[in-house]
Amino acid sequence: MKLFKNLVEAVTNCLKQIMLDNKYSDKVLEKTFKQNPQWGSRDRRFIAESVYDITRHFRYLSFIAGSEKNMTLIFAAYLCEKNIALPDWADYQTLNTTLFEQKKKEINSLAVTLSYPDWLWQLCEKELGKDIWEKEAKILNEQAKVVLRCNTLKIKKVELEKKLNDAALEVETVNGFNDALILKKRQNVFSSPLFKDGFFEVQDAGSQLISEFLNPLPGQKVIDACAGGGGKSLHLAALMQNKGKIIAMDVEQWKLDNLKKRAKRAGAFNIEPRLIDASTSRPVVTASIPKTIKALEKSADRLLLDVPCSGLGVIKRNPDTKWKLTEEVIEKTKSLQYSILNDYSTMLKSGGQMVYSTCSILPSENQGQVRRFLKEHDDFELIEEKSILPSLGFDGFYMALIKKNPSASR
Repeated sequence: MKLFKNLVEAVTNCLKQIMLDNKYSDKVLEKTFKQNPQWGSRDRRFIAESVYDITRHFRYLSFIAGSEKNMTLIFAAYLCEKNIALPDWADYQTLNTTLFEQKKKEINSLAVTLSYPDWLWQLCEKELGKDIWEKEAKILNEQAKVVLRCNTLKIKKVELEKKLNDAALEVETVNGFNDALILKKRQNVFSSPLFKDGFFEVQDAGSQLISEFLNPLPGQKVIDACAGGGGKSLHLAALMQNKGKIIAMDVEQWKLDNLKKRAKRAGAFNIEPRLIDASTSRPVVTASIPKTIKALEKSADRLLLDVPCSGLGVIKRNPDTKWKLTEEVIEKTKSLQYSILNDYSTMLKSGGQMVYSTCSILPSENQGQVRRFLKEHDDFELIEEKSILPSLGFDGFYMALIKKNPSASR
């Protein structure tokens, strides 16, 4: 494999920003590529894959390299792990790669081998159990698949599959997922005319199950209360055949603006974006409920609460999550989750149903929150819950379908 110095320097520079300056990998790569438009797709792929791979295995690589700050040394360790000869450049000529092999013999922790902070390893082991966590920890270090969701408002899945294959974007179906297609080879699908015409979205297969789990019906009033960029709102629109109304809510206006553009491309015309009062970001239950939430009290036939979470189920896509999370952040996030579940559930009609979901694999963010809510709200009952672990092949998710008792006065 031939290495090019400018591309390798781009990799080490990105790593410095991610690991030392605490910047997010996707933003760092986006800025790097924007500043270097002369790079072709092969160059960008080399940089992105190297950065993500090293970030995934950073603790292990930095341990055998003997440094957490010297990115050149860490990149050299990465090359050695992949059995790629070091380049004949001045910075690499003085490196003694035999030291890497010696350092490997000093490793006595699976947390180091699989590259997780000790505190996170212990937390996941405690909540999931040793055997389950070790299996999931390994899987989470794999590269995520690119999964597409067929937009059934515009095309049938079998027709989209043919069009994609004809356009050299080879895909395959996934058993148990109605609208999902997996890209056989990673490539840029956003430049495809099929994407620009709104025939598909990029959405993990596990994520696609959440909207289906809510079982929205055409003509109903549905609230997606933590809509973000709107991926699930768009899916809900398709499931409802553009009939009825979806109120897509978020505390960030720019996300709702992005949703408007996506909805137009998808031909989803029953979505109404609505900004929530900024006060909803508070992590305490005792503060007042936002006015935008109060205004929708007892109005929704279906309610989706895809709440903020640790993101531990999507580490495949966001490997720097391992290094940016803290125990304090997780605890604050759990407080926010319960505030949302407690406050936003007031928007559900008697007899209505809601889904509480996360992209976390921690029971304390999932079943624990639902159990607490049901204990404190006897007018709600659990209908069904489902956990999707990364070892099943996709991202990790949790979802609980909860019904509000028709006789409730709340």
